[in-house]
Amino acid sequence: MKFIRLLLFPIVPIYYMVTWCRNTLYDLGVKTSKTYDFPTICVGNLSAGGTGKTPMVEYLIRLLTDDYNLATLSRGYGRKTKSFVLASKTSSAETLGDEPFQFYNKFKERIQVSVDEDRQNGISSLRKLSNQPNLIILDDAFQHRKVKAKLNILLTTYSNLYYKDIVLPTGNLREPRAGAKRAQIIVVTKCPNNLSRDKKNSIESNLKLQEYQSVFFSSISYASEVIGKNKTIALKSLKAFTLVTGIANAKPLVEFLRNEGLTFNHLEYSDHHEFTKKEIETISKSDLVITTEKDYVRLISEDDLTSKLYYLPIEIAIDNPDAFNDLVQNRIEY
Repeated sequence: MKFIRLLLFPIVPIYYMVTWCRNTLYDLGVKTSKTYDFPTICVGNLSAGGTGKTPMVEYLIRLLTDDYNLATLSRGYGRKTKSFVLASKTSSAETLGDEPFQFYNKFKERIQVSVDEDRQNGISSLRKLSNQPNLIILDDAFQHRKVKAKLNILLTTYSNLYYKDIVLPTGNLREPRAGAKRAQIIVVTKCPNNLSRDKKNSIESNLKLQEYQSVFFSSISYASEVIGKNKTIALKSLKAFTLVTGIANAKPLVEFLRNEGLTFNHLEYSDHHEFTKKEIETISKSDLVITTEKDYVRLISEDDLTSKLYYLPIEIAIDNPDAFNDLVQNRIEY
């Protein structure tokens, strides 16, 4: 794969110019972005996948849901529906996409969850509801320039900081690094728990922050137990199991489980992987299957897995949560 990416390097300047020109047209006002008279928060990245957008959206939901009538709006990657869909009790990962369906499963009593590849249409549809939201979190919409969010939160992983990367197809960036200037908050995600102040200072310096930008560092916080349909199991009591992942970067999870001294066989698939019948049969041969929450919502409907499938919950831990929370709340005030 790396070799193929190197062969595609001549396309990099073309991709760069196309995305740079598009952004420049928006920046100059030639192409227009729509703003709204109520708060919208965009959570996104410059890199293609794996930066921790879903845990960040869930963090914001927990932070803001008591003060706002909150809705999430995602594209709904991999869903088998089109246009605007509002989550309901009949929804599934197939109708919403795995990540929005995860939001719905966890927060359906507190928020509205929706999907639409056209964010303007999605926002308009949400605002027509009788229970109209007054705050919308736009999941993975940083490159969706037709909407100008009140607050842009840009995520970049500690192991693949965007200032060290180049654009697709050789690199992982969806657009040139200069796009980071649109963010008001930058969060370096998946950091080691013992990240030193000197290292943070070095990263901040390389990010070349604008005067209006703030940077925070976050790490992954894993639960001490796995959750199944009918029971939970403490991590420390787990016997040998099969780990199934269909996410962009499974390395942090694998390292965590190994550091816990657990024994497992890892079946690794691509992000948003659509499991085949044969793959389900292979997975179901295991007595115990541990997966991510995103994969769990897609696999739990398989009858052969229902009794043996568990997921390990994660949350993000921000290094200075009070400052982060205050900044978010202040930025979205009208």
